[in-house]
Amino acid sequence: MMHRGQRLIATSVFILSLLVTPAMITPAAAQNLAGKDLGAKDLGAKDLGGNDLRDIRLGKPVTDLPDAGYVNFACASDSGKTLTTWLGWRDCPADALGFHAIKFGYDPATSPDGTIVAGHPAVLTLLVDNAGTVSGLRIETDPKARLYLRKKAFLFGIQVRSRYGLDDWSCTQAQPNAGEQPVGGVYVKERCTKTTHDRSIVVERNLFRRPDQDMKNFVDETRMTILRTKD
Repeated sequence: MMHRGQRLIATSVFILSLLVTPAMITPAAAQNLAGKDLGAKDLGAKDLGGNDLRDIRLGKPVTDLPDAGYVNFACASDSGKTLTTWLGWRDCPADALGFHAIKFGYDPATSPDGTIVAGHPAVLTLLVDNAGTVSGLRIETDPKARLYLRKKAFLFGIQVRSRYGLDDWSCTQAQPNAGEQPVGGVYVKERCTKTTHDRSIVVERNLFRRPDQDMKNFVDETRMTILRTKD
């Protein structure tokens, strides 16, 4: 029987084995990964002239979005308030920025692997302004995904930066505070921003463990938000 100390060591080795490879991937090295995984059906083209996610493009009227291929429409501020189609966007109250936020997912009939973006299980939110225009999109790695799927969630941020061009990003990296500690020797708390001629992009990624989390639980996530800046 394995003693408690041996179990802790074994678990630590297991976690480190999950992280050592992705931790060494740089934005430049992720270029090929992004090119492979972020196809036309996922994030939009680098020149931002195409769609931002599948059929979704910022600046498009929400009435032009197809319902086919998407399910589980609900107000982001109240997941219990479900919608039948995109056209129910007015039923979701506007937030402080004036956006009506709608959570949604991919239809398993056409996407049997679930709501996956660039290989990562994701939570998707569409932002619609008061004029009914698609003005923003938020993509977050799914914290409820199984460990073997979410273990590289913080890499999604690198893929996004590669997809939208490696230049002109402004990034800050925080240092661990008293309530945060590295996971397998790796600590990430990064926020990167980039502005193009008509879009503002924010990518936040985190990898750390809080003191109350056990060896198999830790914060591992990426949040990406794209906002329309002008017509």
